[in-house]
Amino acid sequence: MSTQKKKILTGTIKRHPDGFGFFIPEDKEHPDVYIPRNSMEGVMTNDKVTVEVYPEKGGERFRGEVIRVVQRGTKTFVGRFYRLNDRLGMLRDEGKGWGQDLKIKIEDSMNAKDKELVAAEVISYPEDGKSFTGKVTSVIGNALDPLTDIKRVILSSGIPQDFSADTLEQAKHYKEIPDEKDYKARKDLREMSLITIDGATAKDFDDAVYVETNPEGFLLYVAIADVSHYVQVGSPIDRDAYERGTSVYFPNFVVPMLPEVLSNGLCSLNPHVPRLCMVAEMQFDFTGEMTRSDFYEAVMESKARVTYGEAQEVIDGNGAEKFDHVKDGILRLADLAKILMAKRFKEGSLDLEIPETELVIDGAGVPIDIQRSERLFAHRLIEEMMLAANVAVAKFLHGKNVPALYRIHEPPNEMAIRTLEKYMATFGGKTKLGQGKLQKRLTKALEEFENRPEAQILNILTLRSMSQAKYSPNNVGHFGLGFEYYAHFTSPIRRYPDLIIHRLLKTQVVKSSQYRLMSEDDLASAGTILSAAEQRSTKAERQVQSIKKARFMEKYLGQEFDGMISSVAKFGIFVLLREYDIDGLVRLDDLGNDKWEFDEENLRLIAKRSGMSYNIGDSIRIQVAAADPELGQINFVKAGMEIKDEMDEEFDDETGEGKSQASRTAEKYLNRLRKKEQPNEWQGEERRRGNDRRQNDRRSSPNQKSYSLKDDRQGRKDQKNRRQEDRGSKPSQREDKNPNQKSRFFGDKRSDSQGQEEKLQKAQKAFQFRPGGEDRSDDRKKGPDESLLRMILGPTEFRKSQGQDSEDKPKLSKKLQAAEQSKLRDNDDYSEKNSDSLKDRKPNRKDAKKRGETSNDRGGVRKTRVSQGRGKGKTR
Repeated sequence: MSTQKKKILTGTIKRHPDGFGFFIPEDKEHPDVYIPRNSMEGVMTNDKVTVEVYPEKGGERFRGEVIRVVQRGTKTFVGRFYRLNDRLGMLRDEGKGWGQDLKIKIEDSMNAKDKELVAAEVISYPEDGKSFTGKVTSVIGNALDPLTDIKRVILSSGIPQDFSADTLEQAKHYKEIPDEKDYKARKDLREMSLITIDGATAKDFDDAVYVETNPEGFLLYVAIADVSHYVQVGSPIDRDAYERGTSVYFPNFVVPMLPEVLSNGLCSLNPHVPRLCMVAEMQFDFTGEMTRSDFYEAVMESKARVTYGEAQEVIDGNGAEKFDHVKDGILRLADLAKILMAKRFKEGSLDLEIPETELVIDGAGVPIDIQRSERLFAHRLIEEMMLAANVAVAKFLHGKNVPALYRIHEPPNEMAIRTLEKYMATFGGKTKLGQGKLQKRLTKALEEFENRPEAQILNILTLRSMSQAKYSPNNVGHFGLGFEYYAHFTSPIRRYPDLIIHRLLKTQVVKSSQYRLMSEDDLASAGTILSAAEQRSTKAERQVQSIKKARFMEKYLGQEFDGMISSVAKFGIFVLLREYDIDGLVRLDDLGNDKWEFDEENLRLIAKRSGMSYNIGDSIRIQVAAADPELGQINFVKAGMEIKDEMDEEFDDETGEGKSQASRTAEKYLNRLRKKEQPNEWQGEERRRGNDRRQNDRRSSPNQKSYSLKDDRQGRKDQKNRRQEDRGSKPSQREDKNPNQKSRFFGDKRSDSQGQEEKLQKAQKAFQFRPGGEDRSDDRKKGPDESLLRMILGPTEFRKSQGQDSEDKPKLSKKLQAAEQSKLRDNDDYSEKNSDSLKDRKPNRKDAKKRGETSNDRGGVRKTRVSQGRGKGKTR
């Protein structure tokens, strides 16, 4: 490699939980850079660093080595204090964003008790031979629950959280290791160098792999935890597992399908302990064609627990010495994976690279970084092995005429493909999708946009044009993967359909088996129930992501960021930030003083007067205007744009003196959200996004006069008076009401003006808060920082901690409560289909038939796929 190709760049680093990193250069034209694990020593997420960058051989990606840390991104850390002994304690790196634990001397702990939440500032960073040390600046206490956000979503989603008493009783009888009698009639693979490859935060290891070469090609062993041996049909654990359907993965928290004694114990393929397993043994020739397969019960012992980052280092030739005993096996797995990938894509499997989100959460449940979960070749390696095993099992069951539960993905309808083809043509694509095999045409079409800003958007549009994968006994194949036979077999710890497949497989391969076949009716019912459970968990995971993103952006109110337009709709544009994997809405009103038209055919907004347009993929600089963690929503405004509206008179030069432009703009925006207005077209988007619940208490207040937006904009007293005279005595009637009368629908005991003032103060405090940015010298006297408490607790819990009225939700009738719960369940992270169903609502309290009437039937446009917390890919 020539030294001329190397560059020295400065930018921000993102530390992945697996230990490697990604570098975002300040040079906007330069792509992100992969930083290997061995160069991330002492480097933390959001640090500003200088990196030596060079292109990788035979690829488009760049690789780099960190030269030095220019500026630390985090100075204050929050987490639980763990007291190790009389001299030392620590904050654990639970979010894997620091790279190591923060050590704190007992004399610097402010007498914090074991497992109390604390805030600590750094004394020394891990550089120049120093260790990572700090001192406690504030003891937050043990009354706070870091899982408040997650618990709220779990309850609203209807996800079962507690195991039944019978299940807990049954779980007590399991031991830590299998009984020797269980090894009988099983093949002994304890000497085989099987290994697990998973994410750094994974605790349940349900698959292990090993491959060897022979004259025929590659002999692959995929060993899967034998959950069906322990979970008998109809047992209490089985009933609870079926009700759950799947484990649900949240940041630093999981709602497991099975009790921990099984999911993290007996059924987890932990290293250096014996475990029962089901094995798929497959022979592949050197072109990747499977020539034979065999399935049997076995006992195994994993020889190493390898993370994706560590596996990638071995593949790159920089692996640690501790993996020397399994190094050759990892390299053979990589060789086989490359062959299987090439064969799969050649036969038409779609390669949709949809970036997933990685949340880095500290011990207090506070997000410290939101980043794209980058996929390494090591992720693809393990994914290919799992795909091969799933296909082999599905083919075997089909060949034996066994009714089974397949994972199916139906082809997209013709209209969706026509629409996708139109979008691609708009962006300059030349491939026609109506000629030849559709999967191959789609792959070729997407290749035209490789390394272009539109690529990510078109991948998402392509995914959206597809039908949803589901479980069914009626095998119609898997369109996306291009497989004729496909079933889920490789994750029985966390997916109930895999457990069903294990039991069906054992009816054919285990002699004197106690397992029974299932009728097609039972399989059809299971397919419907388990598909719904999967969708429920995915929706909950997305909702938590949205809440954490909004909580993260609260501390950046008023600040500016560079971004890219990721979606365009008739009510505004969605902007994806360059620095964080976060997107937010810029509404039409905040794009400038022009009239905008939505060009649906070309997915863009055009200004009527100036002719300016906003297109997908355009770069734009934005300013954070509002963040609502309760609803999980974020609003941006175009940076540097003065918001010329009725609020300008409230923020003249005198009141705004000494404030930055960013601060003034943010305050204007927040104040405008509190403006007392009747519902109208401008407010349709606020209704769409659920804000009507919190604004209704203000709109229905008897102390307020009600004006139309037109009145406010014209602002002339004589016109207003004439209009009031024309309307008769309605205004005076409203004024004559009892000022102490409470709203019919809401139970907020505060007066309207008092509530407004409190919310204004909270918004201003949130805007002023910067972690690590203020002097904490006398925090020891004052106790916990209020902004820190608010960020961790959320508004309701914070009010409780301050002895204030925690009631912030409407007291509704049973019907209205059910409607509110339904709305919360259906809040699908800026889903435009959901939002537009509310956008043009014409509420009519008097006529019940007209209450939910809408005039918009455009259908969904925008959804986002997010990580399920495993890092193993959706196919697993």
